[in-house]
Amino acid sequence: MPRQVKKANLPTKPCASCGRLFAWRKKWRACWDDVRYCSDRCRAAR
Repeated sequence: MPRQVKKANLPTKPCASCGRLFAWRKKWRACWDDVRYCSDRCRAAR
């Protein structure tokens, strides 16, 4: 039985800067509610 989640089933949210949808990443598992930007570029351009 696989323990992995398919990419299509990961939660997504819109970027606060560009509006693009981005998906959950493993490195964000502890702070997913605090993540607002899809990339460092959008975070710097805020």
